[in-house]
This record gives sequence, C-alpha cells and structure tokens, in this order.
Amino acid sequence: MAEISLHYSSKAPLAGTYTAFQQIFATWRRRSRERRELLSLDDRTIRDLGTTRHAVEFEANKPFWRA
Repeated sequence: MAEISLHYSSKAPLAGTYTAFQQIFATWRRRSRERRELLSLDDRTIRDLGTTRHAVEFEANKPFWRA
C-alpha cells in the first residue's frame, strides 16, 4: 500500500513574505524621511503648501508605522 503524506513541503506559501517585508520596511523608511523633511521646511514654504506649522508638526510627530 502507498503512503500518503499530508505535509506540504513546498516553500511557495512563504515566497512573497520576504518581498512583502521589504516593501513594508521601505514604506516605513520613506515615511520617516518625509516627516523629517517636513520639519525642516520654513514658514513660507509651509504657507505655499497651503498648510500650517501645527499641521506639519502633527504629521511629522506621528510614528513611522502610521499612515
């Protein structure tokens, strides 16, 4: 009689995991960099963007994992 294995040995389910984590970390790094850049803007540039210093500081102080 033939043996049947119920274990799935393919690594296919994890194939996209590394790529997904790379994308998440890249997004977090981008957010962190953009928020640092926001803090470096002068008041005139902030006005040109149509926002306020308070709104910029609020956005810049959010944790990198929050959109």
